[in-house]
Amino acid sequence: MSAYKMAEANNRVIPTEDKIFGINQKAKEMAKRDGADKVVNATIGSLLDDNGNLVILSSVVEVLKNLTPVDYADYAPIAGTPEFISAIKKAAFGSFIPKSYTEAVATPGGTGAIRNTIQNYSKRGDRVLTSDWYWSPYSTIAQDIERSIATYTLFDEEGKFNVASFEEKIKELLSVQDGLVILLNTPAHNPTGYSFTIEDWNSIISVVRSAAADQSKKITLLVDVAYLDYAGDEEEHRRFFPLLDDFPPNILVIVAYSLSKSYTMYGMRSGAMICMTPDKEIAEEFKTVCAFSCRGTWSNCNRAAMATLANIYANEALLAKVTQERQGYCRMLVDRGHAFAKSAKEAGLKTVPFEAGFFVTVPCDNAEEVGLELQKEGIFTVPVGRGLRVSIASISEEKCRKLPPVIKRAIDKVNG
Repeated sequence: MSAYKMAEANNRVIPTEDKIFGINQKAKEMAKRDGADKVVNATIGSLLDDNGNLVILSSVVEVLKNLTPVDYADYAPIAGTPEFISAIKKAAFGSFIPKSYTEAVATPGGTGAIRNTIQNYSKRGDRVLTSDWYWSPYSTIAQDIERSIATYTLFDEEGKFNVASFEEKIKELLSVQDGLVILLNTPAHNPTGYSFTIEDWNSIISVVRSAAADQSKKITLLVDVAYLDYAGDEEEHRRFFPLLDDFPPNILVIVAYSLSKSYTMYGMRSGAMICMTPDKEIAEEFKTVCAFSCRGTWSNCNRAAMATLANIYANEALLAKVTQERQGYCRMLVDRGHAFAKSAKEAGLKTVPFEAGFFVTVPCDNAEEVGLELQKEGIFTVPVGRGLRVSIASISEEKCRKLPPVIKRAIDKVNG
């Protein structure tokens, strides 16, 4: 659509339908028409059990059921209740205790944290940096507040983190901008399932430190940890946090943490943005400007979700119960990923480097056409640039085994 009757495009490219939800709807319609057993819906970014039902942590549901009317009816403070702020720092950092000054502001899921970071730590017209494989709403968020996305190449020819491309793109952008917001989605990256290793992190930190040696430049490193608690061992995948604890003041770290996956409260839209900085004034400024942005958009967040997390962290036995239940589902997800990877190797299907998480990405030419070819067989995936995103979170281990050879045949049919 080139023009609107009343609305203004404002330099945005606005689709008539969200791609992921649109393909998901097609899958649902086919399942209703032909039977659920005829459909593999690998589009959904939510964890489903082997019968296709949404996984909901029963231990969290019990906490929700015991909330008082005030817990879900009253307004929450704009930045979040004090108990929630304390709890969500613990939820995000685990056993790690930062030496940096930290402040947190409640947001509607990780999405709100991303939006507020771009709004407050970049200028209109700036480009925001992320990898060439990325969650498409990053671009939607940036466009909507008059920024755009620039990308570096995530993997080199050996399938390892491409630090050279990362460094080159940072230098390019800082040559024309006063500051730079960098979006890093790890561990269990969406859409590839890759997790930065400690070696990767050391390379990232070295490059960012070097770029920030020019004190006139400001760098904001946003770490989107939406899938942190489904990446495997929860403490092992938090080992990178101490590496972010010793930056100069012109590098600000912001952690985007969501309750959607970790506590299966997708629809309650709760999360937070947490800053790490050596400068107390910068931390206080963070809380002020981000709370202001909250007030100017969604105002305040869901108090019931805040109360739920606060109550979980106020009771060690309850926290242990939630953690144990989640770990069981995490093992289920890891098993699905291993099944898909093994089958892909046997079928000769190439995948982007994968470790854990909700998604596997299959690189291919003409991804849109391959996706449509798969839909003829009742298989629904999401085309993402130069490949297909497959949600292993939403399909059984058995389907994870069966899918790779079918995808390989569709790719070969479309591309020859």
